[in-house]
Formats: sequence, C-alpha cells, structure tokens
Amino acid sequence: MASSDRAGKPADPATLVDIDALLRAYYDIVPDPSDTTQQVAFGTSGHRGSSFRGAFNETHILAITEAICRYRARMGYGGPLFIGRDTHALSEPATRTALEVLAAHDVDVRVDSADGFTPTPAVSHSIIVANRGRTTGGAGQGLADGIVVTPSHNPPDDGGFKYNPPNGGPADTDVTRWIQDEANRLLEGNGRDGMAGIKRVPYERARAIANPHDFTASYVADLANVIDMDAIRASGLRIGVDPMGGASVGYWPAIAEHYGLDLTVTNDKVDPTFGFMTYDWDGKIRMDPSSPSAMAGLIALRDSFDVALGNDADADRHGVVTPAAGLLNPNHFLSAAIAYLFGGARAWGAAVGVGKTLVSSSMIDRVVADLGRRLVEVPVGFKWFVDGLVDGSIGFGGEESAGASFLRRDGSVWTTDKDGIIADLLACELTARTGRDPGVAYAELTARFGEPAYRRVDAPASPDQKAALGRLSPADVTASTLAGDPITAILTRAPGNDAPIGGLKVVTASGWFAARPSGTENVAKVYAESFRGEAHLAQLLDEAQALVASVTGGPG
Repeated sequence: MASSDRAGKPADPATLVDIDALLRAYYDIVPDPSDTTQQVAFGTSGHRGSSFRGAFNETHILAITEAICRYRARMGYGGPLFIGRDTHALSEPATRTALEVLAAHDVDVRVDSADGFTPTPAVSHSIIVANRGRTTGGAGQGLADGIVVTPSHNPPDDGGFKYNPPNGGPADTDVTRWIQDEANRLLEGNGRDGMAGIKRVPYERARAIANPHDFTASYVADLANVIDMDAIRASGLRIGVDPMGGASVGYWPAIAEHYGLDLTVTNDKVDPTFGFMTYDWDGKIRMDPSSPSAMAGLIALRDSFDVALGNDADADRHGVVTPAAGLLNPNHFLSAAIAYLFGGARAWGAAVGVGKTLVSSSMIDRVVADLGRRLVEVPVGFKWFVDGLVDGSIGFGGEESAGASFLRRDGSVWTTDKDGIIADLLACELTARTGRDPGVAYAELTARFGEPAYRRVDAPASPDQKAALGRLSPADVTASTLAGDPITAILTRAPGNDAPIGGLKVVTASGWFAARPSGTENVAKVYAESFRGEAHLAQLLDEAQALVASVTGGPG
C-alpha cells in the first residue's frame, strides 16, 4: 500500500485530535450492542477502539471490569490487582471507571504511588514478583493479576483495556473469550438508563481505598537481574532515548540515575494529542518504534549517540537506532539478540528454546539451528510465549512487531508480557560487551546465512473480509509453486504448538508469505520474505495479495 505524502513529517496542529471532544464522547456515547463494531472485542492485546466510533466508551469499561471481577471470583483470585495506564487521553477516564467497579467488588487494587504512568512490562513484573513461589494453577489462593489501560502504539483517539492473569502475561483466548462474552451480555442489558448488575462506587471513594505501589522503584531496582547493567555503565556508552510521549517517560531517567548511565532523554514531552510526533507511513499519528516514519525524529539524532532507543506508548515495544544502520528492522534486532544471548551471553540450559511468531523472519530459524537450539514457532500474539517463559523452557520470545521478553540472567521468569525497556537495554548490553552494535552484529549474520528481504503490506479490510481471511485453508492454495519455487509447506496451524494461526502461511526453500487479519484494526496483513532479493520478494507479495483478494473480495 502506498505511503502517505505526510509520512515522516511533523504533525500539523490542524490535524490533531480534539481531546475535549474525545473525552465527552467517552461519557456521552452509549454503544449499540447490536452493532459488531461497538461490541467488546478482545484482539491479540485486549479491547481497543475510539470513543468517537462508539467502540471505547464508559459503558464498555464498566462492563469489561465487571466481567473481570466476576472472572476473578470464579477463579478464586483473592490477591492484589495491579492496574497501570499509559499516556493516551482515554486511559485516564477508563482507569477511573475501572477503579469504581473494582472498589465496589472489594478488590485490593494497587495503583501507582506517584499517580504516574505505568508501562505494560512494569505491571507484568509486579504480578510475577507478587506471585513468586505460588502456583498459578487451581484455586486463586491469594494470587495477583492486573489490568493495563493502553491501546499500545495505536493513534491518539484510541483507548485500550487488557487483562493480565496471574501468570503476568496477556490473557489466553479462553480467558478473554469468557470476559468478552460476559461483558457483551452486560452491554445488551444495560443501556443509558440502567446499569443493573454492574457494581460501582464513586471515584473519590474508590481512589481513597486503592493501595499505592511503587511500580518504578520495583522494576528499576530489579533490572540488574535481567540485564548486565554494570557492563553498560562501565562501557561509557552514550545512549539516547525517545519514549515517544509514552509511559516509559519517567522510567528512563530513573534507570539512568540508579545505574549511573550516560543517558539522554531526547524528548520528555507528554501530550495526549501526541502533536510532537512525525506522521507514520499512512499519514496517521502512531507511536510505533519500529516505523522509520514515526521514529524520524530519533533517527535524525543517530550520530549523536552510540545507541538510540525508542518505546511505544505503553513501552511493550522497542526501537533500536545505530549510527551505521539507522533504525533496525525488528527482525534484524531479534536475530542479533538471539545470537548474542544464546551464543554465550547467558548460561541457560541446553534445553532452553527460542520462541518466534510465524510471521517473524526465517533468519531466526537459521540462527537458532546454527546454535543447536529448539525453535518454537507460534501464531501471532505474545500470549503464546507465556507458559514457556514462566517455566523457563523458552529463554527468549519475540515477534516481528518489535515485541520481546526474555528470562532473567539466572534462567527464571522476568516478565511474561512484551518488555520494550529490557529489549532496548539488551541492545546496549550487546554493544557494551562485544564492542559492536546490533546493526553490525546483524550484518555479520547475513554474511553467514544470507540476506533476507522482508516486507509487510497492510490493506483496508471490513470485518467480513477479515473473517474470510481468517478462514483460509490449505485447499485455497491450488498452485504447486510460489514465485517460481516448489511449495514445501502450507500451514494453518503453528509448528511450535499446533495452534490455529487465524490465516495461512505458504513456505518454499527460499521464501514464504503469510496472510492474516489484524486483531486490533480493520486491515488485512500480508507478510513475505525472500532470501533471493527484492525482485523475488515483490513476486511473492504479488501472488500472496492475489490470493487474499480472491478469498476476501478485497484489494489484497
């Protein structure tokens, strides 16, 4: 899909979202439960949407939080619930609404002690620490869980709301389906004039009884157990960080102070319009640290630092910029990180495997095979790595959209949700300990294993078209070759765990494509990779998009 003429340019103040109107819509618009676009829908990372479109409104949050309380009671979870929010405009009112319901259910809610913003990984970390030594199976027995109020990297008019169970990670499908169905059942019976069945107390009372928790201090002080912070400090690396106006804005200065790092926050602005951003590829404001257009400001500063780093609004995604390579493609960084960690930087057992989503680069496959490690290829969604991170059987889990987490240095669990902060710090550790940055490290891998060309193409798709794409089957591929090569595999289930991929992946010896509907936006995503260059990649994409268009009736 063609990029916008505005891509990479500073945001025009005339195009910024009207925050006051957005907040009024949150309270004033009541969703129509008969409209599928206005129902509660948990995608790969919770419920997301804009209050302008009746997709993220107070009624949604009341119903979802009530459903979460009922789920907790059903499971016997009696421990604290950690709640954090990012800097999106809708995150604050949604947090207030959630607290009103949680307090009415006498939940032991833990809120940030400084009333600040909380990255997703800090919530996951707090859950993991609170439940250390406890079993996450069976009855709750005082187990902690959490809520993160964030739409991640989505545009400024979106809100997001996700539940993290006692394992600390994104809730699995069986959990989100139960919460989603219960919330929609409540929506059907609760319009503007009645909220029967949903418990609620005034916000002032709810906030007064919530318990403070120092998310920042707990997370920052523990970082030395997952990252070699001494090596980073001793190296004297000049580090630049752009939090992109997100929840990590207060964390990076705390990290720099605690560990004595030469670290400069290049942009400390927090503005719910995100008016300081450059436009993403499609002319929208999107806080995506893997996007060259959204990261244009930091890329321009790359010669000022040895390593420059970015995070999205809830800091579950990472971005790494180096002087020579510029912004690293997430696949490139994942490959370099895996080669570094499993190549001697960590003394994890020989049975510890590497997790990747099936749309991540096959360079990872080649690196893992060379290391003699087990590859666990799963569908899109970080939830598929949770169990392996908890029990230590997966040392590193990563996805092409710049999300990753990995084990502590001793091989125990750190977080089970994506952690953009430790991924960024790993780039610094790699540079400090090897004397070359991740861009150089990746170039060395391509010299050994070949240089892949990788691209993802997004196209608008209606809910019906997305559903058709999700139903693709091997029978829909009638060809025996793809871009001139014999097809070696047609996958609708992931090799690593046999879970449905919600789409299709077609593989040859020198390339592959995958097609799937987005879990959070009305788009169809087509991914492709070739180890035979850009021309071959273009051929892969053409054939993949033709297949998608034939099945969905869309443009492909």
